[in-house]
Amino acid sequence: MKKVDHIGIAVRSLQETLPFYQETLGLPLLKIEEVESERVRVAFIDSGNVKLELLEPTDSGSAIAKFIEKKGEGIHHVAFGVDSIQERIDELKENGIRMIQDAPKSGAGGAQVAFMHPKSANGVLYELCEKQMTSGGEEQ
Repeated sequence: MKKVDHIGIAVRSLQETLPFYQETLGLPLLKIEEVESERVRVAFIDSGNVKLELLEPTDSGSAIAKFIEKKGEGIHHVAFGVDSIQERIDELKENGIRMIQDAPKSGAGGAQVAFMHPKSANGVLYELCEKQMTSGGEEQ
């Protein structure tokens, strides 16, 4: 694991939540995108060395909608930036960690992602996140 890449926060409404982050906390909004496969809209907030990823469900059957229904709004996951995501998945599985995905899938911001099952991680949902490098050598 290289670093904590971002913290995912489940919210009912980006429109209602963003003013807190932008106006009250003074944090800049980087972008908003929809991840159709996960049925969420994602707002990326720059909080310095760790981004905040606000996750709004676009469908009542999405994992984020179910999370909010069960637990309410709040921290959903912590994402670790990794290189060679498939190698990390295989390594974790060899060490007895149960994965939600056995292979990476496309996530927000063009990243490849996979989640560890919370039952293998003391009740915390952790995401592995491999980002592509830009031509300038920076992560997207």
